[in-house]
Amino acid sequence: MVNQSAKSGKLYLIPSDLGFVAPDRLFPPYNREIILNCNHFIVENIRSARRFIKSVEPSVNIDGLSFYELNKRTTDQQALEYILPLISGTDMGMISEAGPPCIADPGSFIVKLCHENNITVEPLIGPSSILMALISSGFNGQSFSFHGYLPIDKKQRLNELKKLERLAKQSGQTQMFMETPYRNMQLLEQILQHCDPATMLCIAANISHPDAYINSRPIKDWKGKLPSINKKPAIFLLSS
Repeated sequence: MVNQSAKSGKLYLIPSDLGFVAPDRLFPPYNREIILNCNHFIVENIRSARRFIKSVEPSVNIDGLSFYELNKRTTDQQALEYILPLISGTDMGMISEAGPPCIADPGSFIVKLCHENNITVEPLIGPSSILMALISSGFNGQSFSFHGYLPIDKKQRLNELKKLERLAKQSGQTQMFMETPYRNMQLLEQILQHCDPATMLCIAANISHPDAYINSRPIKDWKGKLPSINKKPAIFLLSS
């Protein structure tokens, strides 16, 4: 814990768009107020964060803002340095590349540091592809599990798929996961080839976009009818 001599700032968890969608379709006005009142941002990617802020308010002086990039290469010491403005009493925002921070995103470590240093954390309302996919799937929304990205190695990915399918059948719990967009079709072909034809599969791609695609059906009914979602962000759900 870092020594604090005054009231600390507040960390706002700011959801970003899911890819070039007009902000007024996705966010309440309060989000814009918070963004415009913050000059310091902890972000997953500086370029995408700058683009997002500019989309919220084109007139903002983007070069007058400070950005702290948080990724898998960020050290614990760097993360501690990132929250120094908060400790000194300055509000900060945290922005992921898509959707809310801290899910499939390294932001949770910063939030943990904030709690350890008695810094208030406020999550803002905005789109989450995971929850939007779940509520649109028709699958169990009472009990579900999100597993993030599956392994890249084909054999390891297959083992993980079979494990998730067993969990869905044995517990009735919805199993959710994602893939790097350019590997979507390879993942789907592996699901169709190796999973039980009766297992339910939901494909939810380009959520919140005008060309969003969300559909649930047994795996046997997907064969020969896969949507073209190559290079499109997607969430996949398995159910019994």
